[in-house]
Amino acid sequence: MFRLPKGVRKTGMPIRTAPNWVKPTAEYGPLAAFFLAYLIYGLMPATAVLLATTLIALVLSLSFERRIPWMPVVTAALVGLFGGLTLWFQDETFIKMKPTVVQAMFSVVLLGGLAFGRPLLKKVIGAAWPMDDLGWRRLTFRYGVFFAAMAALNEVVWRTQSTDVWVTFKVFGLMTLTLAFALAQAPLMSRHRLPDEAAPEQASGRE
Repeated sequence: MFRLPKGVRKTGMPIRTAPNWVKPTAEYGPLAAFFLAYLIYGLMPATAVLLATTLIALVLSLSFERRIPWMPVVTAALVGLFGGLTLWFQDETFIKMKPTVVQAMFSVVLLGGLAFGRPLLKKVIGAAWPMDDLGWRRLTFRYGVFFAAMAALNEVVWRTQSTDVWVTFKVFGLMTLTLAFALAQAPLMSRHRLPDEAAPEQASGRE
């Protein structure tokens, strides 16, 4: 069976790939700008900086990838909603609740999809890491529970701790916990990884 070369669309035009620096800049740039602005000016100006840099990051992703990346779009929409409410009412409660809503939404989407027999993580990272269906179900369930726990933890932190503690938790705590959790899933993903299909394709090509 004829296959298009990698990096070529069905139209025959090459796919434009973004430089390596675009994704980390778009993901972590707004968070870094928020933290620096908070240290210098306080929470309200930092919220305005977060709104502006999130929009810039979204435009940056769109300009390089030439498609609508759904995760940054959802994140930008929620930042715009809760950040806008924070500035409009001058009430920091809204921006502090944003991680709770985001994490809870991810949990509901993943666990809800799993309840209907659709492990949605497979659609997100399935092409990069092929696994069997049992692996995707287990991984999706774990992430769903993890996001629910992060939502609950954010509620505890912002309701019981100072703003300084919450900002540190938001910028460093959530990211560190998410990274640690992702690394902890490596054994599961390795156990359920599908065999490499490159060898059969090469064998059929030699025939």
